[in-house]
Amino acid sequence: MNLKAYGFLLIASLLWAGNMVAGKLAVGHITPAMLSAARWVLAAGIIFAVSIKPLKRDWPVIKRNLPLLLAYGFFGFAAFNIVLYTALEHTTAINVVIEDAGIPLVIMLVNFALFRVKASWAQIAGFLVTLIGVGLTATHGDLSRIAQLDLNIGDALMLLAVLIYGVYTVTLKYKPDIHWQSLMAVPTLGALMAAIPYLLWMSRDTGIVWPDATGWWIVLYCGLLPSLVSQVTYIRGVELIGPNRAGLFINTIPLFGVVLSVLIPREPLHGFHFAALGLIVAGIVFAEWGRPKASLA
Repeated sequence: MNLKAYGFLLIASLLWAGNMVAGKLAVGHITPAMLSAARWVLAAGIIFAVSIKPLKRDWPVIKRNLPLLLAYGFFGFAAFNIVLYTALEHTTAINVVIEDAGIPLVIMLVNFALFRVKASWAQIAGFLVTLIGVGLTATHGDLSRIAQLDLNIGDALMLLAVLIYGVYTVTLKYKPDIHWQSLMAVPTLGALMAAIPYLLWMSRDTGIVWPDATGWWIVLYCGLLPSLVSQVTYIRGVELIGPNRAGLFINTIPLFGVVLSVLIPREPLHGFHFAALGLIVAGIVFAEWGRPKASLA
């Protein structure tokens, strides 16, 4: 049992759930494209301001691994969310939540394809149990609604987003041995390389629409916590217990989202939320209990 890793991964999930709630609160205050760009401008400014010494010390290693570090930011930090935002324009939130829950499965498949790391039967069963929990949350307790899902281009985009994040998680195995501040700073530039063109493209007809005061507060939250703190804690969690085990914690995001939605926008809490919580926790516990013992999986 690695309580430190569990703590890091749960913090990441909590902050990403807060990112979802912030996205709901952002409607009418800031556009998704502006939020995506502004959060990474802020994050880059902050992390570079406090990372001058580590960057100088790590520069020889950074230089050798620059394409990889920029790719981490381009795909794992920014492109995943950009594709997700675009998917939401074409499909329902229910579809997106359920499809997003497929990330742990993609991680297991990519980990096997690249490194021949096999998931245990307990990990697969644990994933399926957490998937049912996510399904309960997304369908408001009525799993029969899954059979009524209307699939379209948005769902294809969401599956692309799931693939992007799964591959990103597994390839963290290749990250260079540098200070965590350097490991965050360089990828934020990669994130900007995705977010700025996305903003310009989305603003091609209307021009850039600047956020109001509430929108700027949302940028402040997203730029500090989901963009920086959650990335650090997620990367550290993956480093400690491996991608297969860490990936399952992504399925706690909908539950944290429910809790935060009850506390902040005051949305109602229902019995199926407790059932979903039990299933997700049980799935993770079962997967951890039956994990391969010899390696980081």
